[in-house]
Amino acid sequence: MASMAVQLLGFFLGLLGFVGTMVVTLLPHWRTTAYVGSNIITATAYMKGLWMECVWHSTGIYQCEVYRSLLALPQDLQAARALMVLSCITSALASLVSVMGMKCTRFARGSLIKSPLAMSGGICFICAGVLCLITVSWTTNDVIMDFYDPFLPSGQKYEIGLAVYLGYASACLSLSGGLVLSWSSCGDRSRSSPPIQMSQPSSPPPAFNHIYPPSPPYKPPEALKDNRTPSFYSLSSNGYRLNNYV
Repeated sequence: MASMAVQLLGFFLGLLGFVGTMVVTLLPHWRTTAYVGSNIITATAYMKGLWMECVWHSTGIYQCEVYRSLLALPQDLQAARALMVLSCITSALASLVSVMGMKCTRFARGSLIKSPLAMSGGICFICAGVLCLITVSWTTNDVIMDFYDPFLPSGQKYEIGLAVYLGYASACLSLSGGLVLSWSSCGDRSRSSPPIQMSQPSSPPPAFNHIYPPSPPYKPPEALKDNRTPSFYSLSSNGYRLNNYV
């Protein structure tokens, strides 16, 4: 029962990480306008994401424009797109495999593939968390390097957006869920494996004489005198053989 609860905990942590990764991938708040220099007081704010660029006006109006060309984008943005999409796909695969491998489901109940399936789901969650963590860390490094670049104008400097922080949280949830699932599956496999029995040398079979008693010595049956073949010279009287009385 405790193992089932641990598996459910790991699955829900991984599922939260999956949902957070999806939201982070779609949100445009990866980079926000830095209010430094001449941008201290402004009526508009710019935000950049993986798929679109948005402008927020002081009147509360949002205007977003999707990137029209894929090849015209910077290489770091293309790599971030690919990594986040891979992270979402891996999280979806991890959720499916984990559902089939958990003890609370009826799929392959009583089979030996239950624990390996749950462990595979945990490993997929870990891979998804690592991919998301690499992407947000890479973006954070780029934003910080551009912010402290003295040759970059103040109007082109950005700060770390809300989506990046949410990406860190999603990566941590996916990693935690994957570790919990893998740990619970390893515990199940160690408990379910039968103990190894050491083979003992086979003892020689017992002696044949101790199992079956020895047969008695053979004694040929004694020939009865009545059954002897009468000779040619034997005499009989009234049907009786005389040699029986000799």
